[in-house]
Parts: sequence; C-alpha cells; structure tokens
Amino acid sequence: MFKKENQKYNLISYTSNEDSTLKQILLDKLNFSVRSLSKMKREETVLVNKEFKKTSTKIKIGDLIEVKIEEDMANFEPQDLNLEVLYDDFDIIMVNKPPFMVVHPTKSHYNNTIANGITDYIIKKDEKIKVRFVNRLDMNTSGLVIIAKNAYAHHILSKDMSDDKVQKKYITVVKGIVKDDKGTINKPIYRQTEDSIKRVVDERGQASVTHYKVLERLNDATVLEIKLETGRTHQIRVHMEYMGHGIIGDELYGYVDENLINRQALHAYSLDFNQPRTKENLEFIAKLPMDIEELIEKLK
Repeated sequence: MFKKENQKYNLISYTSNEDSTLKQILLDKLNFSVRSLSKMKREETVLVNKEFKKTSTKIKIGDLIEVKIEEDMANFEPQDLNLEVLYDDFDIIMVNKPPFMVVHPTKSHYNNTIANGITDYIIKKDEKIKVRFVNRLDMNTSGLVIIAKNAYAHHILSKDMSDDKVQKKYITVVKGIVKDDKGTINKPIYRQTEDSIKRVVDERGQASVTHYKVLERLNDATVLEIKLETGRTHQIRVHMEYMGHGIIGDELYGYVDENLINRQALHAYSLDFNQPRTKENLEFIAKLPMDIEELIEKLK
C-alpha cells in the first residue's frame, strides 16, 4: 500500500501487503511497464528495505519498496505568470488556465505559456521535474489543466483517461435555443488534410461522443454543461456546430459577435479522477471566468 506521508514527487514508496516477487509488485501493483523494469535495473533505482535488489527478489508482507525517480528539469524559460494553482501534491499540479494563454510553447507562442509559469512555480518550490501535460486546452478555452510531476503519474492518468475513468465537464454558451433538456451527439470527427486546422463530422473519422445538458436558456442562446466521453481535438466545438448551435465567440465553428465576447465561450470547469498512487477520489471545480459570466448577463 501507499502511505501518503512517505510519497515524494521523486520517490515512490510502497509497503507490500502480500508475499510476492519484486517484479510482480512493480508490474501488478505499481503498474510499471516491462520496459521500465529494464531501465530500473540498469540505473539501480529500485530499493527493497533501503537496498538495491534485482526484480527476481522475493518480497514478504511489510517489505518497503522504493522507486527513485531521477529526471532532468524541463528546459522551459521560467516566468512568474501568477498562475492560479488549485492543487499540488507529489504527483500532480492542477491549474485554472485563463483564456488567451497557450498551454505549451509553440513557434508563434514561445513564452507566457502554462509551461513557463509552472517552471517558475516548481523552481521556487525547489523541485526538479519535467512538465508533462495530462490534458490540453485550446488557447481560447479556459479552465482546468493537469500537470504530472513524473512519468509514473502521467502514465497512470493517461491510461485512466483512455479507459474513461476521468470525468471531464465543460460549460459553454451556444447560439440559439437548444430544445431538448439533454442529449448525446455520437458522431465521428475527421481531419480532412494533414495541414487542416478545422475538423468535420465525417464517417471516416474517429469515434467521438459528447453529452450535453441545458443549464439555462437565454435570449437566443443556451448555457450547456458538456460531458466528454472521448477527447478529440475541437470535439465540443465541432459537435456544437453539427447540432446547429455553434459556440458564441468561436471563429472557426461558431457565431462571432465581439460586442458579446472576444473568444469562444468554452470553459473546462470540472475534473473528477483518482490520485495516481493513493487512488483517492479528487474532484476539482474552476469557477466561470468573468468574460463568460458577463456574456450570460448580457444575454439574459
């Protein structure tokens, strides 16, 4: 079992509650891959009761297994961007991303990104981690972004996401009155060419499922809660356009009126998942940003 007080971002600590082998515990209880076991052996990063042991070692109940995580620091330029950090433990950092901020540096946005801000934050905490994003948001989408502090947490959470164990909910404001109180859009999403930014609903695409629920009907607009079952690029934006209710402010798929809002009215407001090691349930809510609150007031 994982004792919470013994965990560190660079050390996994596990007390065995069964007789087994080190290999089986690393594979079955800690969910490491066979490939990572070879690396541990080569770099001697696995200790049993404070001594390096081979993976064939027999383990008894109560034995302490420790895996050292040694990584190079991410090479992003640190910048104090006053990020809103909602949560921070030995595996993850949860950030409420403001609109107009890019998650990861690109050729056109090489600084002032979440990665730059988090690098500054972790240096000040005297931690040495690579910055790994578990989920990403478009520049103009606000809300919850998870950063993994180590490859272990990133692997577990990415697998949980693909196994539909992470509940993601968004709030959006769309053009027009959505008639049904709730519904599901189950339509594949396709990228027509390699260099195309825009996606379309097309039978050749990847399976994509979006659930929606009406929260409030406004003047020729509707506030929706969106729950994603799959995580395709632009999924909500494409599915809202397909439904005939494009997101207000969305230049690519929706309805633009800069007197209302100057970006797409889409906010990743809720994430519910299990902590990678302890498996305790974590639930986060990021309050609506001011521009979406003002949009709703204008449309009442």
